[in-house]
Amino acid sequence: MIESIFILGRQPALGIAELESLYGSDGLRVVSDSIVQLAKDPSEIVFGRLGGSIKHAKLLTILPTTSWPELIRYITRSLPEHLKYIPEGKVKCGLSVYDLSVKVDQINKAGLEIKRVIKKTGRSVRVVPNKELALNSAQVLHNSLTGPLGLELLLIRDGQKTILAQTVAGQNIEAYARRDQARPKRDARVGMLPPKLAQTIINLARPDLVGTILDPFCGTGVVLQEALLMGFSTYGSDIDQRMVEFTRENVVTWLLNDDDTGRVQLEHGDATAHVWETPFDAIATETYLGQPFSAPPSPDKLHEVTQTCNTITKKFLRNLAKQTSPGFRLCLAVPAWKTVRGFTHLPTLEKLAELGYNRVSFVHVSDHDLLYYRPDQIVARELVTLIRK
Repeated sequence: MIESIFILGRQPALGIAELESLYGSDGLRVVSDSIVQLAKDPSEIVFGRLGGSIKHAKLLTILPTTSWPELIRYITRSLPEHLKYIPEGKVKCGLSVYDLSVKVDQINKAGLEIKRVIKKTGRSVRVVPNKELALNSAQVLHNSLTGPLGLELLLIRDGQKTILAQTVAGQNIEAYARRDQARPKRDARVGMLPPKLAQTIINLARPDLVGTILDPFCGTGVVLQEALLMGFSTYGSDIDQRMVEFTRENVVTWLLNDDDTGRVQLEHGDATAHVWETPFDAIATETYLGQPFSAPPSPDKLHEVTQTCNTITKKFLRNLAKQTSPGFRLCLAVPAWKTVRGFTHLPTLEKLAELGYNRVSFVHVSDHDLLYYRPDQIVARELVTLIRK
């Protein structure tokens, strides 16, 4: 069986947890901090639903060396045979290198050598020049390196060996940007949940791609938007009626062009006390994150905000426990605050069993690694996957 290789995003622990949630832990191997090998045929992967991976490749071979000259000799020898499986037309080729001791100018020199080999077969070719060791998502997308005439080869150090893989899918950064920036209703005060992170939350909440996703803190509708694009039916509520209307415009009017075919239900409700009348199969949501901070807050202010967010989360979980059965699964993005001593987490995360839940822990990442934040952010999002006891 051909195996899959994934190049993970900026915070790779989230991508690892996502892959483990979808495909299990047994066939998954962490090659390095940002690279995972999965015992799954690439044809079985729906890459567009993955928020935590930026490239998906098929493993071609594992070479018993990390010597750059030997690796390039292998590629140039085997390339003519590989070209037989690429349709007629101009080949677009690129190289990306991970964790090998090599410089950018060496990669570009190897690219010229590969270009000569391809031209000797009678094929026209364009080699995408490297500005860094690895081509980025924009280069892969704009040069169609995952298309029929595309060929991006990945060289990945794995101990004293090298994985050689070919990219089969790359993150469509333009599509993500449209979904993030073109929505008609946005509100920075309620947070700007990135669509990629929303995908990951959904995948942690409902790995099987069936049923109805409830977002009880729906805000401007990003989770519901991504759930619809994945094929789920959706159910959203929010304490703020204005947010419900924002979601309606973003999801029903803008995304679905007023043709929801019964896949969207929205209502006004406080998640700490609301009763959701329509059945739902999982919850994927970002809870109340508290006020944003541009600088570290004082200890007193941090305590105040932490307690407010903690109370809302705790009341919500108690309310939900009364309305769900054992085995029900949900994923929450809750706040965690960066301080000079590390991250401050919601106290209620230490008392989940008392509220009727077990936290889902992953084999390949620790619970407190599941944080999404930019380097300059004080408030992070911590992903917490729960099972109703």
